[in-house]
Amino acid sequence: MKRMRRHRLKRETKADIDVTPFMNLMITMTPVLLMSIVFSHSSVIDIDFPSSNSSAETTQADDLHLEVAVKGDALVVQDGRGGVIKNLPAVDGHRDFAKLSLVMQEVKRRVPDKRDVMILLEPGTDYQTVVSVMDSVRSYHTMRAMSYVEAELFPDISLGDTPVG
Repeated sequence: MKRMRRHRLKRETKADIDVTPFMNLMITMTPVLLMSIVFSHSSVIDIDFPSSNSSAETTQADDLHLEVAVKGDALVVQDGRGGVIKNLPAVDGHRDFAKLSLVMQEVKRRVPDKRDVMILLEPGTDYQTVVSVMDSVRSYHTMRAMSYVEAELFPDISLGDTPVG
């Protein structure tokens, strides 16, 4: 008599995926990742662009038309009627923004009610230079009442192109 071998049938069962450890990991990691995020801080400066109908504005002869022109490596503080107040040439190939701030502080002492300034830029002026000039003419850091504060200089900033010539 022949023995019949029995082959055991392999039963294929569908295994359920256990996602519990993965969910535990996500629940643990989510607060850790959220606490480690550094949120970016961006600040916005309001800028007034010069209007095309500037001749319609009434001006007085005593008004100071304060301008800061970025020419090459030099910064020129001037009256809009053509008079140069201070020429600040580059020092070691770098523009002297600290000296620009000092000049603007002196102008503010002489004309305390003045709030606006025009920044004149040459084509191709890099962004960092524009921001540095704006920071220098807008305010400066000073010590008041035993703490450092930002004192206001000329917060109303307008941008324009330097005249050709």
